[in-house]
Amino acid sequence: MPILKDKSTSAVEIAPGVFRKFIHLDNLMTAIIDFKNGPWDEPEPRHSHPHEQTSFVAKGELIVYIGEEEYQLEEGDVFYVPADVPHTVKILSKEVRLVDNFSPVREDFL
Repeated sequence: MPILKDKSTSAVEIAPGVFRKFIHLDNLMTAIIDFKNGPWDEPEPRHSHPHEQTSFVAKGELIVYIGEEEYQLEEGDVFYVPADVPHTVKILSKEVRLVDNFSPVREDFL
């Protein structure tokens, strides 16, 4: 299906208070991640993956840790993570929505 209707597509709870839905082509994936469990005292553990990633902050405030750097972001900001670079987030507001894009597709999400 070439569209994802937000109000009629069920999200999967991937952690307590964290929900994900996605759409993809052969080489590109967009995932919508809703964090409804903020604010957090600590960031999630760092992780890395072989996918290039861009993320749009559609709602809320967070700190993103990319490699050795950290950035405080708010609604409207965008960040990217190169392949294989450790990164994580710390949620600062009650709710955060990220729109993540991955290339290639995250097979582990399917």
